[in-house]
Amino acid sequence: MRVPGILAGSAVMLGASYACWMYSGMRSAQTGGADAIVVHARIYTLSPRQRWAEALAIRDGHILSFGNDREIAGFRGPKTKVIDAQRHLVLPGFTDSHLHFLEGAIQMTQVDLSDLHSIKEMQAAVKKYADEHPNEPWILGGGWIYEAFGASALPDKKYLDEVVPDRPVLLDCFDGHSSWANSKALELAGITRSTPDPPMGTFVRDPKTGEPTGALKEFAEDKIREKIPPVSRDEQVAAIRRGLEVARRAGVTRAYSLEGDFEAFNIYDELRQKGELTMRISIAKVIAFPELRAADIDALEAARAKWHDDWISAGTVKFFLDGVVEAHSAAMLTPYSDDPSQSGRLFWAPEKYKQAVLELDRRGFQIFTHAIGDRAVRLALDAYGAAHAANHRDDSRDRIEHVETISPQDIPRFHSLGVIASMQPLHADPGDDPSPQNTVWIRNAGLQRAQLGFAWHSILTAGGRLAFGSDWPVVTIRPWDGLQTAVTRQSADGKPPGAWIPQERITLPQAIAAYTIGAAYAGKREATEGSFDVGKVADLVILDDDIFKIDPHQLHNTKVALTMVGGKVVYTDPAWDATSHGKGEAKGGRKVEAAKP
Repeated sequence: MRVPGILAGSAVMLGASYACWMYSGMRSAQTGGADAIVVHARIYTLSPRQRWAEALAIRDGHILSFGNDREIAGFRGPKTKVIDAQRHLVLPGFTDSHLHFLEGAIQMTQVDLSDLHSIKEMQAAVKKYADEHPNEPWILGGGWIYEAFGASALPDKKYLDEVVPDRPVLLDCFDGHSSWANSKALELAGITRSTPDPPMGTFVRDPKTGEPTGALKEFAEDKIREKIPPVSRDEQVAAIRRGLEVARRAGVTRAYSLEGDFEAFNIYDELRQKGELTMRISIAKVIAFPELRAADIDALEAARAKWHDDWISAGTVKFFLDGVVEAHSAAMLTPYSDDPSQSGRLFWAPEKYKQAVLELDRRGFQIFTHAIGDRAVRLALDAYGAAHAANHRDDSRDRIEHVETISPQDIPRFHSLGVIASMQPLHADPGDDPSPQNTVWIRNAGLQRAQLGFAWHSILTAGGRLAFGSDWPVVTIRPWDGLQTAVTRQSADGKPPGAWIPQERITLPQAIAAYTIGAAYAGKREATEGSFDVGKVADLVILDDDIFKIDPHQLHNTKVALTMVGGKVVYTDPAWDATSHGKGEAKGGRKVEAAKP
């Protein structure tokens, strides 16, 4: 039986854990004290026992106790590190429930077109990068948006040819489901007017000549990527190091990588052995259509047997059921509003997908399914329900990723089937004018279907559970931008007036829960992560401002002052450290030092 409510998952297992750790805490006070204590804080615990505290104690990387300053003072010993929070807000470390970590880290050194809104701006950025990197054989990067290209919402090779005619260029759309290539890249890949479209991909063509325009949808870009030299292992190690630095600055202490990292387990382990892994990571394997293969199962079983601890873990599987609304590749129950001849398509034949889900669920793998269109969402729910019934499992906690559109009758099924809605709130950033004339997503989906776009509140109200993430590098890894969108559904300057679909806003506590205890529940880790209950891991962030007291439209400005993972400080903002700790010294305690980046 499921206990309803955001914090239900954590309440079930706390009794024995609490008693055990309280006994350990009393022994610690008698035998040398805690390893560290955080005092003079405003701690939002997310614990069902006590929602607020002002101090906590840490031992062996776990929460030893929490309460008021006087209570926690009893855990202080001669070697205890004291962190004086100076009344700053302390939260559990944030989980990013959906990202592509290695890909995001690699893209940090490539062409960045995010936040550029015109063709001229993007041309200038590409040319600047090419000029500054004359020895790179390929110009790679991404971040462009559909709206920059007017009514067609798709790029053209001619714009890239004008600035880089002599080297191949391939730039991903911000969502990763469309790409933009120049003529040189098309030539090297052998893509001509006579080249057939690949399965589940489209070479966009000029309607008059049939020539490829340089816009590629979904898996069509694979034909070009085959020609790109692979990223070396040393480059991957350097990229992951860069990504870890960004994550700890953002307060992200755990991530679920849903594509691109399955071959990188050993790299993460190497960094862990060197003391450089400052974020816990769970890595899923993508199962490619058209069917589940024996080799897939073997790889999954081998990874799960080897990687299954609190820092690096396998055991999860990802399917792509459809594409995205902007490219008309999300599978819809009814035709697209702007083009009734299209309703998207499923990447998997329904029966093949259901068979794969059934088998993987039987083997105990947790399943994540990318489903953006309402037809794909329904198929995922159908497959999960059938698998749970056949395998007599009631705690699979399978997830649907994105859920950008949904039919009203499917909303309560998240609760009844125990399926997690894994969503990325910043994807619903409405911009200044969320109208069909200015936003491709709304134009394509249609105003009626958009009323249940990103339906966080409806899913929660129906008893479902949310887990939030970023989809980095689609958007920033910083959770604070996502918090703002979840709470306001407006831009920083309050646009659009009245918010975009205001009935789907959620409260700040609900949004925080989706990044912490809700995300922990979604990962079957609510007994060890997601709140400050005794015995859980000591993953926390100290913020520079109290997000409960500021204008919610300013949440995106939130800065992390300190990040701790497993009881070790892995990031400290130098400015905060100097003003709050007296150049690193907490009154009466030892120097607060960050782990080496």
